[in-house]
Amino acid sequence: MVKLRLDNVTKRFGRTVAVSGMSVEVEHGELFTFLGPSGCGKSTTLRLIAGFELPDEGKIFFDDEDVTLKKPYERGTAMVFQNYALWPHMTVYDNIAYGLKLRKLPKNEIKRKVKEALEMVKLPGYEDRYPTQLSGGEQQRVALARALVVEPKILLLDEPLSNLDAKLRLEMREEIRRLQRELGVTTIYVTHDQEEAMSISDRIAVMNKGRLMQVGTPHEIYYKPRNIFVASFIGRSTVLQGRVLRIEEDVAEVLVGNLRLRGIVMGDEAMRPGGEAMIVIRPEFFEKEAPREPYNTIKGRVALSMFMGVFNQVRIEDGGVGLTAYLEPEDTPPLGSELTLYIPINKVYVYAASQALLPYKTGM
Repeated sequence: MVKLRLDNVTKRFGRTVAVSGMSVEVEHGELFTFLGPSGCGKSTTLRLIAGFELPDEGKIFFDDEDVTLKKPYERGTAMVFQNYALWPHMTVYDNIAYGLKLRKLPKNEIKRKVKEALEMVKLPGYEDRYPTQLSGGEQQRVALARALVVEPKILLLDEPLSNLDAKLRLEMREEIRRLQRELGVTTIYVTHDQEEAMSISDRIAVMNKGRLMQVGTPHEIYYKPRNIFVASFIGRSTVLQGRVLRIEEDVAEVLVGNLRLRGIVMGDEAMRPGGEAMIVIRPEFFEKEAPREPYNTIKGRVALSMFMGVFNQVRIEDGGVGLTAYLEPEDTPPLGSELTLYIPINKVYVYAASQALLPYKTGM
């Protein structure tokens, strides 16, 4: 197991800054995910760690060893690619054994390791098949076995499940998490899929435009988003803009249209009465009955009602403001009807408008 540290790493492609001043640490045996929209710099970060790209500024450390200028094969990493990258003319055995042969291991040891790797990914007996004879999920398991068989210091996974259907993605992410826990290998995972990141990660780094926006556990990222980008990118939410009427301790009252909402002040930027604020409300936080804790009351007209299986999604309009809420699946109010909902004050997140895109401060 290896501890990874990126120290103020920057990577540019011409005038485009793909990664900007990134400083982050990944602990021994941790499954750490870089999450963000396309073009945010997460795959470039992974390639920097692998050695496929060199940073323009900053350093990369494996434990206390500076590997910034080391070649990929000198770093002891292994990568699982989005497109599997299996040799089509080689059998499963030869694909998995490829890295071991490059390391000039004895034939008996290669055979033993390949057999163990196939059992690890639940594909015993597949040695003589070719990639074209495998399903997408089976090919990804082979790619995973090929990476793990060389016993890497750090395992790198670049959008490994994006080419699989929904059911296979669910199965494979459970399999990846199981193997990672069993082996205890430090793992860096890249994805744009929020659910995927939240379900398997020990910690998540949310990225946008080459910058870290927040680093934390899935619970911290979801319930304590540091800025508007993270709050609106993770999960579903209604984002509203209004004017701050008053602030008492950590609770701000904001006028949005004709609607007054109270919520918890979030982020690092100072907020003042009269200033602009952004409000984020997650649809699952609404309640049909008034809670015991302090709350906001929303009375509006049902403008949309959609049955989604495990919940019913409704959109209500109150004071010219539209909000999305999740109700119980059997709760299907008719369009145009009046509906009263409640949301606890501590489930309404209020940010200074200037906080919207501020990067995460690591303190390093």
